[in-house]
Amino acid sequence: MSPQGFVYMDHAGTTPMDPKVLDAMAPYFSELYGNPSSLHTVGQEARYALDEARERVAAVLHCRPGEVVFTAGGTESDNAAVVGVATALQETGNHIITSSVEHHAVLHTCQYLENLGFDVTYLRVDAYGMVHPDQVYDAITDRTTLVSLIYANNEIGTINPIAEISRSVRKRAEELERTVVMHTDAVQAAGFLDLSVRQLGVDMLSLSGHKFYGPKGTGVMFIRRGTPYLPLILGGGQERERRSGTENIPGIVGLSVALEAADAIREESSAQCAALRDRIVQHISDGIPGSHLNGHPSQRLPNNVNFSFEGIEGEAILLGLDTAGIAASSGSACSSGSLEPSHVLLALAQSAELARGSLRLTLGKENTNEEVDYLLKVIDDLVPKLRQLPTLTTMGS
Repeated sequence: MSPQGFVYMDHAGTTPMDPKVLDAMAPYFSELYGNPSSLHTVGQEARYALDEARERVAAVLHCRPGEVVFTAGGTESDNAAVVGVATALQETGNHIITSSVEHHAVLHTCQYLENLGFDVTYLRVDAYGMVHPDQVYDAITDRTTLVSLIYANNEIGTINPIAEISRSVRKRAEELERTVVMHTDAVQAAGFLDLSVRQLGVDMLSLSGHKFYGPKGTGVMFIRRGTPYLPLILGGGQERERRSGTENIPGIVGLSVALEAADAIREESSAQCAALRDRIVQHISDGIPGSHLNGHPSQRLPNNVNFSFEGIEGEAILLGLDTAGIAASSGSACSSGSLEPSHVLLALAQSAELARGSLRLTLGKENTNEEVDYLLKVIDDLVPKLRQLPTLTTMGS
């Protein structure tokens, strides 16, 4: 059994809510319950909370409060950014650039737009899952309107050079004398990387509250003033007519407090997680034959570990870890009775068989050295045992 009965190492999936975040949210469920669009005092109390939350988020992003749009999560923020820009600029061009390793919130949205007649370029990544600025520069044409690239990959943790890519986009757009919007999915970056949109040079950025100890069902879409955009959700004209619907005041307050808190301890938390991450990576790399680290060895999120193991199915690893009281995730998914390897790992030119044996461990601020000790002991025992068993792939051959 684990030191505390349960070890949670799936923070890329979701994080536990910070108690002070819940405390900040509590009054807006029952006491300060007004609609922020109402003119009476009860409504204006909610409006004040909404404005304060917007200022907190803007302070972390280094943007104007009016450039912060609250959404229902990272998926909505990604969808709205891609569709909103593509449709707003479709009279000037129909070409979108993204990569082969994006989150499905972007990939599936691009595929949806392809069905509507848009042209999408899916950039190839290098062996570490990274996109390079010159690739983006070369891919921009006189029909390009949008570039959407992930800041830090949700599966393998590789960090893209977004600031350099943004400069390449601006340079090429100026040469072509056209508008090309730069969007980044920064969902996994919050709490670990600098989110200053000034430094990143992006026009749009997406966040999700539950990835940094905030509430589920909350998100942010930064949209730089003057960026062409058509809203995805229509109705009452809230969020300056960029996202209609009565604002989720408790959730928005919680998200803003969580983001402010996560950014305040970003360097400390990153150092703590990186030390644990490096222990895990070194132990597995040195001690378990047939293990392959996925993602960049250094340009990766401080909390991300992703390995593929030869001769093992990812689901078997997860079940073994779960039985031992360790929560983790895999790059593969079970669909319609067959194991589908991760699209990210396949984009790294990894074989489907090896990609099915992936394990993702994502650390958080509450993880300890004692928990890592326990994890490594379990993995040392588990992997050899699983390799002695026939895999589903073998049984089906």
